[in-house]
Amino acid sequence: MTHPTFRLKINGKERLLQADPDTPLLWALRDDLAMTGTRFGCGAGLCGACTVHLDGQATRACITPLSSIGEAALTTIEGLGAVTIGKVLQDAWLAEDVAQCGYCQAGQLMSAATLLAQSPDPTDGDIDAAMTGNICRCGTYPRIRKAIRRAALALKASS
Repeated sequence: MTHPTFRLKINGKERLLQADPDTPLLWALRDDLAMTGTRFGCGAGLCGACTVHLDGQATRACITPLSSIGEAALTTIEGLGAVTIGKVLQDAWLAEDVAQCGYCQAGQLMSAATLLAQSPDPTDGDIDAAMTGNICRCGTYPRIRKAIRRAALALKASS
């Protein structure tokens, strides 16, 4: 059986992919396009390890079928550093020594980027609400919050 071809705009580049329309975006990225920065965690959209951006919104790739993407612009962790918010967040993550095992960090960064794009001066409550769906088994939540605050200040200082 021949599957349809999907035109995906990923990190600013068009990629063609022939796949079953019900294929979760996560597996299309990892298995078909060899973009392994987006991680598999729970497969149910609960842990946040697979977070990507669709038109700037944090989205769980493990429960998003290819057929639902349409013309949306997709950003993965591989492309996050190409935008100012992503670069500033990555620098803050390093400065605050956020990652312990690092497995969840791609999803954490993607959620944090959506937060800062929507709320450039987030409160602790805003940070907690935005990051609730991202689980860190190592418990680096205080460092994550501190890095988001650092990134918000750096973005504010550069504007």
